[in-house]
Amino acid sequence: MQKRILLLIIFIYAATRCTSQTLGGNAVFNFLTQPNTAQLSALGGVNISSFGNDVGMAFHNPALLHRQMNRQVNTSFNAFVAGISHFTATTAFYLPGPDLNLGAGVQYLNYGSLVQTDASGNILGSIRPNDYMVQVMVSKKYMERFRIGATAKLIRSAYGNYRSTGIAADIGLTYTDTAAMLQATVLVKNMGTQLKAYASGGEKEELPFDIQAGISKKLANAPVQFSLTVHNLHRLNIQYKDTAFNAAEGDIRSNGLQKVFAHVVLSSQIYLSEFAELSLGYNFLRRQDLNVFGASSGLNGFTCGAGVLLRKLHIRYATGFYQQHMFHQFSLNFNFSGTPL
Repeated sequence: MQKRILLLIIFIYAATRCTSQTLGGNAVFNFLTQPNTAQLSALGGVNISSFGNDVGMAFHNPALLHRQMNRQVNTSFNAFVAGISHFTATTAFYLPGPDLNLGAGVQYLNYGSLVQTDASGNILGSIRPNDYMVQVMVSKKYMERFRIGATAKLIRSAYGNYRSTGIAADIGLTYTDTAAMLQATVLVKNMGTQLKAYASGGEKEELPFDIQAGISKKLANAPVQFSLTVHNLHRLNIQYKDTAFNAAEGDIRSNGLQKVFAHVVLSSQIYLSEFAELSLGYNFLRRQDLNVFGASSGLNGFTCGAGVLLRKLHIRYATGFYQQHMFHQFSLNFNFSGTPL
């Protein structure tokens, strides 16, 4: 009982100490919120409770690390518009002695080659801006149905002569009931600080802090899993506000119901067979942010994906709809010991 009380105190302390951090476009290192694997992208970009054996899903929630992921590797590539590319890799190990799951991950976002000019527009050359992050993860089973995990991150960003460094941590707690085929998670993300500002002597900015909760449920008589995830729980209104745009065009996202649903991501996975799956997701906030006046909203906010699950290799693909543009993300899962997944 004392251990349970201590664990609850740690979570409450972590959440309350970090609720003052900034959201949305005001935060630094926002690339940390990018989905690192195709399965996560297909599930709406935010999912911390899904059942499965994809080590890539533990990248954003260390409490999903379990012993069946031992020596598994997830690699992913995401091609955005304008030559922007996103690379990630995740791996995990199980230590039987202390009964610990360890993991490591890297994330790299490359913005391509950009023309560098001075204030007068004179061309000085070119730059290749990029962001990257290295992280280590650990998880341990607690009692029969709980698993607690933590992540430590080293963050680096370089935009020409402007460079910044930061550190951050995540803490997650997962509850799993295999008999009921239900899994639930609470996660506190990106608790940290910017160690070095972009400009010399500049003011340090805050990280994209987030408190998330999620629940996933598999149906007993159908090969389907449903997930409900809520994010940014420490603040009600998370919609992006551009006062100049709203003054000219009007604000279409001002009612209370939209503010509530902006926190919600819905998703489902359909297991077509032992070797194939389909994933679907709907991100309410993404749709609200991408919808514009005088243009069709189309499938903004929707994502989908498919997976081919071979014995020793899992291949997944995800895509999403951003007005008239789509992204394409591919992921591979394999075990470097050569054993089946």
